[in-house]
Amino acid sequence: MREKRCEFLLVRYVPDLVKGEFVNIGVLLREAEGDGRAKGPVFARFTSNWSRVRCMDPDADIGRLEATVAEIGRRLQSEREGAALLAMLEDTLSNELQLTRAKGCLAENLPAQMDLLMRMHVESRKREAVSRSSERQAIYGAMKREFDRAGVWSFMDKQIPVTRFLPGADTLRIDCAYRNGGVRMFQAVSSEDIGAAKVLAFTAPALSRGVYERTGMELELTAIGESLARDGQSGRLAKNEDQLALYESGVKILEGANIRFLTTDRLPWIAARAREELGI
Repeated sequence: MREKRCEFLLVRYVPDLVKGEFVNIGVLLREAEGDGRAKGPVFARFTSNWSRVRCMDPDADIGRLEATVAEIGRRLQSEREGAALLAMLEDTLSNELQLTRAKGCLAENLPAQMDLLMRMHVESRKREAVSRSSERQAIYGAMKREFDRAGVWSFMDKQIPVTRFLPGADTLRIDCAYRNGGVRMFQAVSSEDIGAAKVLAFTAPALSRGVYERTGMELELTAIGESLARDGQSGRLAKNEDQLALYESGVKILEGANIRFLTTDRLPWIAARAREELGI
């Protein structure tokens, strides 16, 4: 079967225009002429799993979002020509719902292509969570190896429950820490797990106060992660712009909470500083 030239746009939920964080919630797909111009109807599909939206924005009005995307779908079904409808959507969508620029693709079958685009860009999958967990464990393993190589791992606290310093039933544990006139804590974070970055950022101010109240020492909290980069830059190459955007948003969230973010290539320096400060 001959492949058709198509173009697709993503519909994004953007709760805070200043922070610029987003979650993809839908895909718009249509055929394109040989010269690249779009033609015919626009097909749409939206998520039915709003967990990623809730993770980013616990106060999101899911009922209103569902009603909005249902209305978009209804309008698309009633219109045959896509160009005018997309222009109307761009004019009428609220600031919290935005369309990306159109990107080209080839498809033998539009429904199958829509399934593929939804899997790639929208739907939250269990294997993504497994991938994030595996990445975090790999970073933790690299931290352990470098601290062990420097001879300081056995002198460090590990798996520190934040409830040691905070009231309540928080389940967060910090990977490792040591003291040297202050308390230095280290946490491995996945480059794509923006939820974990938010949890750490949300906890950091109260944790800092709790550490000072319990020990009289200042807290320095460092998140360790891999470096993602665009083509031509140093670091692991991002799979796509969405992955890179999530990574950059996570770094901003951490740094906005006064959490130092260092990449795994800095671990030898971090371990050497620990050895010097502990006098080993």
